[in-house]
Amino acid sequence: MTNKEYPLHKCRVLDLSDERGFLCGKILAELGMDVILVEPPGGHPARNIGPFYHDIPDPEKSLFWFGLNSSKKGVTLDIASEDGKEIFKKLVKRSDFVIESYLPGYLSRLGIGYTELEKLNPRLSVISITAFGQKNPLSRCKASDLGIMAMSGFMSFLGDADRAPVRVSFPQSYMWGGSYAAIGALIAHHYQELTGEGQHIDVSLQAATGWAAANAPYFWKMGINTKREGIHVTGRSFKGATFPGIHQCRDGYLAWLIYGGRAGRVTNEEMVKWLDEHEMAPEYLKEKDWAQFDPGPCTQEEFDQIIEPISKFLRGLTKREYLEEVTKRRIMGYPVSTARDILENPHLKERKAWKEIEHPELGHKITYPDSFAKFSEVSSGIRHRAPLIGEHNEDIYLKELEFSRDELIRLKEANII
Repeated sequence: MTNKEYPLHKCRVLDLSDERGFLCGKILAELGMDVILVEPPGGHPARNIGPFYHDIPDPEKSLFWFGLNSSKKGVTLDIASEDGKEIFKKLVKRSDFVIESYLPGYLSRLGIGYTELEKLNPRLSVISITAFGQKNPLSRCKASDLGIMAMSGFMSFLGDADRAPVRVSFPQSYMWGGSYAAIGALIAHHYQELTGEGQHIDVSLQAATGWAAANAPYFWKMGINTKREGIHVTGRSFKGATFPGIHQCRDGYLAWLIYGGRAGRVTNEEMVKWLDEHEMAPEYLKEKDWAQFDPGPCTQEEFDQIIEPISKFLRGLTKREYLEEVTKRRIMGYPVSTARDILENPHLKERKAWKEIEHPELGHKITYPDSFAKFSEVSSGIRHRAPLIGEHNEDIYLKELEFSRDELIRLKEANII
């Protein structure tokens, strides 16, 4: 499959980012953009983030690196050196986007910030991904994923009410920020096509992660400060009553909620029918008018009456049995999946959500998630593994920028590439 079958194959991206921005470049690469990862000589520090292939720590075997940098090319370049800055400028003249995640002002102090780069290439858009944005009062503060998760407010909704807040295990703030950055890039690309001009895209990880808090931002606008309830579900009209949204089953956990409205009628009625087929549905559940059911005014006692027999029934199921039945019966519910469950999910297999990618340096193929969307007339998805350290130096510096072999050797010996 060639790049030309991808919708954005004519665009080039220079990716200067770290783990905060890797996902942005990956999404653009899987839409066909020619994304060149620009690493420091010797390799990016993120190559040392585990887990590693066969648990062997090695900068060329980081599964974290593989997952977030697939479909990209890679060169090494010290952009802080004088020679490195000049080389970078040459690449900028041939590019449509730069992704960066340095503290605000760093690239400008080097003389390669957005103001300087747009003079070299008016079409260029620079995507800056930082913890708090370019002009926030906290913009020059450093923050880890944990700090961003906490300061976004997201963590205040995670965990049990009588215990300390917890965090999502994987660095979600980087994923949220990276995905929003990719959306910004696509909007900027549309503007580029219309006007021939680029833009500076300012992405705050704190602001992006705030939208992970589901309905809490909307409740806040109505004067309601949502509290964390662990596995329980509450809402502005529940009058303090709660019910569990996660239930134990034979081999893990399942998600099922009490709903109201039209959707609730189907899912509640079908769940009761399912229980009745196993002679586990109490009369009061079978007699309830689910078409008129409104969870808003329910008391805690009413919620407990509904949940108790359903939760008891769910404990006897496996996750696979549950998934098959809720799909068939149009019940809104799903298993709490492990990574293996997701890999073996029959729906994802049917949609060809996975793709084996050759790793010649390992002598092995690794299974990756493929396209995040299916298009009717163009392709998308993973094209090849992540680059090795400096893997495309010769392609870019010798063939494209037409450096001599002697110049390449000089730059390497000077630790510029």
